[in-house]
Amino acid sequence: MRPLDPVRSIKAKLGVLVAVTVAVAAVLPLAGSRLGLDPLLTVPVTVAGALLLTQLLARGMTSPLREMTAAARTMATGDYSHRVTASSRDEVGELARAFNTMAADLEAVDRQRRDLVANVSHELRTPVTALRALLENLADGVVDPDPEQLRTALDQTERLSHLVSDLLDLSRVDAGLRALDAQPMEVRPFLEDAVREAALTGRPMHFAVAVEPSDLVVRADRARLHQLVANLLDNAARHSPAGGTVHVRAHSSEAGIVLEVSDEGPGIDPAERTAVFERFTTGTGAGQLDGGTGLGLAIARWVTDLHGGSIEVADTTTGCRIRACLPEHLPEGAPT
Repeated sequence: MRPLDPVRSIKAKLGVLVAVTVAVAAVLPLAGSRLGLDPLLTVPVTVAGALLLTQLLARGMTSPLREMTAAARTMATGDYSHRVTASSRDEVGELARAFNTMAADLEAVDRQRRDLVANVSHELRTPVTALRALLENLADGVVDPDPEQLRTALDQTERLSHLVSDLLDLSRVDAGLRALDAQPMEVRPFLEDAVREAALTGRPMHFAVAVEPSDLVVRADRARLHQLVANLLDNAARHSPAGGTVHVRAHSSEAGIVLEVSDEGPGIDPAERTAVFERFTTGTGAGQLDGGTGLGLAIARWVTDLHGGSIEVADTTTGCRIRACLPEHLPEGAPT
């Protein structure tokens, strides 16, 4: 029972508690006197009644504190599922609600940590297993060290290198690193350089760059922006059919500079368009066998957030189109 929950202040609750106790202590002796009861009996009954009522009201006031103590003990053992009843409106109720928020955040962090270990282990196991099998075959003389076998080993090594680079970027996100070396730069040469690097992967893919106006300039951190574009190009190339075309477009708008990368792949289900920017989320149809780690789009979102911009999966009739918007000016407080 928590009859004092509607009271919005702990001080008011204590006042009500004192007032009720005094009233009981005053009414019971008066009632006993009118009934002709012996005062030696009335006094202990009055004390017992006042203590019982005080215990009843005080127990409801302190029950969230007891629940928080019990929940904190379970959290110390790694169980973050317990929540506190936060129905009161006073300071204790506010504390209980803040405790529940903290418990939910800790539960989410713990779940992300477990998912990180599981997913990284899975991602590392695939190329390591392939490399081990290939090297064992080469060492045993089962296969000859021809260019094809060496290319397979190189591909798996590059996949490992790509995963380690993504994990390094992810650690920078978690560490809250926000240093920016923002400089004005021309968009077209920058995108053409990024496309040339993407073409070096050897995928049978065409890239088309369109910038409007052709002398469009953006003020951004070149290294960070390269992370954004490189991840978008890699994502588009992996999910496009062989011989397909990846379109890279940039134009100026009222919101700032808009960068779009679109492919001819299966696209992303509308229900998953927000989730694909979370870590280790690849979306329906984005398999693990093509080298995707599920970190590229999470890093792309980090870069746009760093510049005070936004990123989304835009509507399109075919394939997938990812749109990143960068403001004309960097957000206040961002170091340059």
